Amino acid sequence: MNLKPIYIYLESGVYLEAKSFGCDGTRVGEIVFNTAMSGYQEIMSDPSYAGQFVVFTMPEIGIVGTNDDDLESNTIHASGMFVRSLNETFSNFRATDSLSNFLKKHNCLGVCEIDTRFLTKIIRDSGPQMMIASTEVKSKDKLKDILEESPRIEEINYIERVSTKEPYIHRSGAWDDKKLAYKSASNSLNKKILAIDFGVKRNILNELCEVGLEVEVIPSNFDTDEVIKRYEKGEIKGLFLSNGPGDPLVLKNEVKKIQKLIEANIPMFAICLGHQLLSIAHGYPTYKLKFGQHGSNHPVKNQHSKIVEITSQNHNYNVPKEICNIAKVTHINLFDDTIEGVKYIDKPIFSVQHHPEASPGPHESKYIFKEFANSL
Repeated sequence: MNLKPIYIYLESGVYLEAKSFGCDGTRVGEIVFNTAMSGYQEIMSDPSYAGQFVVFTMPEIGIVGTNDDDLESNTIHASGMFVRSLNETFSNFRATDSLSNFLKKHNCLGVCEIDTRFLTKIIRDSGPQMMIASTEVKSKDKLKDILEESPRIEEINYIERVSTKEPYIHRSGAWDDKKLAYKSASNSLNKKILAIDFGVKRNILNELCEVGLEVEVIPSNFDTDEVIKRYEKGEIKGLFLSNGPGDPLVLKNEVKKIQKLIEANIPMFAICLGHQLLSIAHGYPTYKLKFGQHGSNHPVKNQHSKIVEITSQNHNYNVPKEICNIAKVTHINLFDDTIEGVKYIDKPIFSVQHHPEASPGPHESKYIFKEFANSL
């Protein structure tokens, strides 16, 4: 495979040359690392990574190829990916194409033949930082100028880019390993919910349907009064607030909408960004972690059962400990003792920071979807 050179500049002043295996072009974004040992396609198609470059700590990437079934959205929203060693020859019975073709198809940069341990240590020691990668611009000074002129991740509302434009009914359930296909949604509970799309992953919607709910996905710019009317009329039983990209403190309009939904006493369940937005809407602003939590091996302790669950994570921001004033902490991250889940004391609302659908990752937290369905 003939690989082109690609040039990387980090805002800390680090300048590197590597090889490109994705599309051509120039991209700006925030660099983070992910410790998952599998699921690179799900990670890259997760809308939560919009505006970010993902450094994979797993050195060998591309081995299982790619396929349409493992997409978490209809395209790649991340700015690009970094891998130590690209495996262009794939070996998996479900694969239909290579990783490099997958990136080219979805107009995403790929960087290989680079020391990902070095990059991971930079992020671990100094935190996520803005960077630029280009197959077109070689000059360090020009790359620096473009980066300094570009908006930072905390200045961009990525929700407007990744959210659905029109409402739709989600029609599939969980993956069937025997049939090698997604199950059909059953609506066995005869309960309908609205899922507010801030950048939702397909497998989260699948799990909501798998427990028997009917799921209507609505845009992030939804009409709050219309949602409240539908709840009061009994058309819907509750709301789901999805994961999504960017800094939650940027989403001031979304927070105002959520505050009205809270006042209406509508039952709600939220994951990741939705979890953070609920905290902000209750008056408890989020804060940025040193280097975030991105991977599928994070131990989380369920405070009720005392069971430790290995979870999938993808976030740079977290809710403050002061939220204990109005909510009971249900889950704790054992890596750093940060809050992973809360149940609000005076409202029919609960949320988690990790991804219980675990795509990719272990399935130990899937029970949370059933708890939501049973609470409605």
